Amino acid sequence: MALEKGRSPFERLRRKFEASERRCSACGHVDTEGGWRVTASGSRVRYQFVCPVCDAVETRDLRLG
Repeated sequence: MALEKGRSPFERLRRKFEASERRCSACGHVDTEGGWRVTASGSRVRYQFVCPVCDAVETRDLRLG
């Protein structure tokens, strides 16, 4: 697998989520324009997707260690 030059591991993972996980698990809406946002704090990285239709929040937490 070739690495995307100039992209951090966090950015590559966010792009993976955006490419594959755009269906809201609460209402089924497929968001074609939104995306995941990423925040980092200490050893935790959190990816969140907020459904634009029902405001449900999908969260993926990663702990670095």
